[in-house]
Amino acid sequence: MTLAFAAGGVYEAFLPILEVWYWLLALLYQLTGLDLINPEYTFMYRAILVGLCVGVIAPLIGTFLVHRQLALIGDALAHTAFAGVAVGLFLNAVLELSVSPYLTAVVVAVIAALLIELISEATDAYNDVSMAIVLSTGFALGTVLISLNAGGLAVGINQYLFGNLSTVSAENAVIMLGLFSVIVGTVALTRNQLLYVTFDETAAAVAGIPVVWYNRIMVMLTALVVVGAMQIMGVILVAAMLVVPVAGATQVSRSFSESLLVSIVLAELAVLLGIGISYYAGATAGGVIVLVAVGIYVLSVFAGKVRQTGAPDETRELDTISQD
Repeated sequence: MTLAFAAGGVYEAFLPILEVWYWLLALLYQLTGLDLINPEYTFMYRAILVGLCVGVIAPLIGTFLVHRQLALIGDALAHTAFAGVAVGLFLNAVLELSVSPYLTAVVVAVIAALLIELISEATDAYNDVSMAIVLSTGFALGTVLISLNAGGLAVGINQYLFGNLSTVSAENAVIMLGLFSVIVGTVALTRNQLLYVTFDETAAAVAGIPVVWYNRIMVMLTALVVVGAMQIMGVILVAAMLVVPVAGATQVSRSFSESLLVSIVLAELAVLLGIGISYYAGATAGGVIVLVAVGIYVLSVFAGKVRQTGAPDETRELDTISQD
């Protein structure tokens, strides 16, 4: 009862934002007549909102991950988030609950993120080993639950594997707004510490920063990003938005902050173009978004080479970390 009450309170808190978003896009439709934002297709309003949120939070976290050489953690957590979806569907089918599979995916993905860190700490294994263990365990759990097919569990599972614009409900959009607030707020509050840990863990530890806890914060934030992006990207492609825009931004940026801002711009461009192309072409949104992002990455590499040719002595700058 307490969980349901809390969820209801969060929904009511973010619902006005969703209503304002509907009004803004309806107004934009009146001005442009663009069929993509026709008021009859409110599911597209929600899909665009979720996509724009993904375009911010994915590169926001992905920039830290890429610089820490943890690019593949998104893939590991995406597969465990899939297990979380299967758990939600299983509970709804067997216990006749009405829990959103995305909420159970959040819980399972966060637990998996912490397990990756705990396995690395307890066994001195490299991060890629712990990621491989958690990835295979999570996906195995998901496939087992689906294979049981309790109450038609396998029905509609493709939307979680590949994403689907038309299935973004008001509830899921509100969940994304909540995740967006938590992720952006946490990064804003801990930016200096995360940056310090990203570039020099040893120096950060000497400076008194609890490196272990900030590592855990980072993987938990990654789990939240993965679950949020899964709505339109799907499990299979969600990790791409953590990596590809960031990889493109690093080709043309001279500092961490510049790379962060550029990666968000590139991600938003990929999302908006991808959603538009997928809508008019009738293609899967997640796949189109990734292809557009890769295309932008190729252009970024070319732009970076041209820039280096024109200014061969240009050097990249490290961001300064202000003292608390």
